[in-house]
Amino acid sequence: MIDTQIAVIHGGNMDEDIIDHAAQLIRDGKLVAFPTETVYGLGANALDAKAVGGIFEAKGRPADNPLIVHIGSKGQFDRLTDGVKDIAQRLMDAFWPGPLTLVVRKSPLVPDIITAGLDTVALRMPRHDIALALINRAGVPIAAPSANISGSPSPTTARHVAKDLSGRVHLILDGGPCKVGVESTVLDITGERPVILRPGGITVEMLESVVGRVKVDPGVIRPVQGRPVRSPGMKYRHYSPRARMAVVEGGLKDIVDKITDLTRGYISQGKKVGILATQQTYGQYRDFDNVISLGDREHPDTIAESLYSALRRMDEEGVDIILAEGVAREGVGLAIMNRMDRAAAFNIIRV
Repeated sequence: MIDTQIAVIHGGNMDEDIIDHAAQLIRDGKLVAFPTETVYGLGANALDAKAVGGIFEAKGRPADNPLIVHIGSKGQFDRLTDGVKDIAQRLMDAFWPGPLTLVVRKSPLVPDIITAGLDTVALRMPRHDIALALINRAGVPIAAPSANISGSPSPTTARHVAKDLSGRVHLILDGGPCKVGVESTVLDITGERPVILRPGGITVEMLESVVGRVKVDPGVIRPVQGRPVRSPGMKYRHYSPRARMAVVEGGLKDIVDKITDLTRGYISQGKKVGILATQQTYGQYRDFDNVISLGDREHPDTIAESLYSALRRMDEEGVDIILAEGVAREGVGLAIMNRMDRAAAFNIIRV
């Protein structure tokens, strides 16, 4: 059991000693959880295969699920990839630092444990002062999946990290709540046309404004079966609460009516039900307990920011079943529905 320390450094307080301590832990092969603009990451020295193995052990993460490597400079990018395409430069200029991960051919420096044996590596430069300070002080790229038990909702606060990983990680840097709330967009640029492997805060429309048409991998909207997982977040069930979950899609009135009927039926069976509503519908579930508004349908970024916290709150309330309202699968909504689909193990009700 590791004696986990928590260091609070948000509120404009960039404590140099704390960052230096965290960077030394990374260089020493230890695990440090840190905030990014998307979710909290569980970091280890990406050039140290043994240290990276500690990530898999702490999370209980399957070895066939590749990791994202976080970098702090263009120089690190050049060292970790086998040649840089013009398209990579255009995407970096447009979106880095930011929630975009690029899948590129890896260099021999990248340990196979990071890539699950693939010949590609996923790289990103986070848009967060603490994350960038840690990477640059450590002087090495940092491999960092989400800082949670594998398969559970990703952490967007240090409290979430501590709940899952206390005793498994050496240091948690508390940088306050994450702003984006869902993991980065993962874009494979190794082929003739860029392919989105995981949607995120950088949308299809944003990418196409820079590089032209992009494809969306079929695994974004349905389970990946019979082929290797090419990106984090492509597993069948992921981001999942303990409760059984269903996502209801359709017209808004039909969604509300269906969730209302299902909730009454489950309550009559003695089940405790949680409802994930939106600002537009929250008041229509006033007869029920355990209702959370995820945010505004007109501003889906607010829904993305609160989704994982809401799933964790439902776990804390001990609900048996979660019924979630679907949103339009466009813009950031594609990322939201990708996470909901997997949280519900693709238990989708269309009305």
